[in-house]
Amino acid sequence: MQTRPLGRTGLNLPILSFGASSLGQEFRSVKLDEALSSVRVALECGLNFIDTSPFYGRGMSEVLTGIALRDVPRDQYLLCTKLGRYDLAHFDFSAKRVAESVDVSLHRLGTDHLDICLCHDIEFVEMQQIVDETLPALRKQQQAGKVRFVGISGYPMKLFRFVLDQTDLDCVLSYNQYCLQNTRFADELVPYLKAKGVGVMNAGPFAARLLTNSPLPAWHKEPLAVREACRRAAEHCSKHGVDIAQLAVQFSIANPDMTTTVAGSANPNNIRKWAEWAALPLDQQLLADVLKNLEPVKNIGHIEGLAQNN
Repeated sequence: MQTRPLGRTGLNLPILSFGASSLGQEFRSVKLDEALSSVRVALECGLNFIDTSPFYGRGMSEVLTGIALRDVPRDQYLLCTKLGRYDLAHFDFSAKRVAESVDVSLHRLGTDHLDICLCHDIEFVEMQQIVDETLPALRKQQQAGKVRFVGISGYPMKLFRFVLDQTDLDCVLSYNQYCLQNTRFADELVPYLKAKGVGVMNAGPFAARLLTNSPLPAWHKEPLAVREACRRAAEHCSKHGVDIAQLAVQFSIANPDMTTTVAGSANPNNIRKWAEWAALPLDQQLLADVLKNLEPVKNIGHIEGLAQNN
């Protein structure tokens, strides 16, 4: 698996990484052997950067990830988790909770340090707290050796500039904003991040199944026009014998500005398939056709979190 440097951190991440949200049964019921096998297959396929959060399965993802990694040497993988979001409507970015959350995550994951820790979905709170309280507390965890690098994650583009205009970050993680249908992350933010030496991580190449042949979850937030356009694009790919999910993975990892793209599944077969797709050449004509089909809905998204943070 090809790797790229993450900003100025000195870390080299695989261009395709493993997202462990599915291990928390966020999307369907998951069997234990599926969950553990998914992590091991990811490592076998070179997806040795693992992204999780205490929010995913309300701790379940971290626990299962830790069990799966129990016999794996610590230098064989890189680990990212998050803090601040613990349930659908439970957020706590206080300094006290930062210290507690890091220690709990370390225990669940069975390690003495996190390679990256991110403030999770900060658009749901008053973001000034992140600058004034949360990040300084997280830097103390970094100084204590429990966390190597720190950053933030979320959906609206506004949140990254809001924080970075006031303080430094090692890296950021954006989701669903760099994919076949939406390239706002690259268009609006990446030049700013690169100028500051901030590491760039992308998640959600499938845009919550929008760019797959799977049925959309009931909670999907994109407008109907976006859903319909993506379904037409998927059908066009199928006519040419290609799964649109393959094109989605290849498109996301092809951009050299994206250090890594995080994709998640608790199905080991999916992970093997993604690794195979990553090694295949990108069909430029099919990509051009799909991007043309999606042009009328390009960069259309939704409001996430507090209105003022969008």
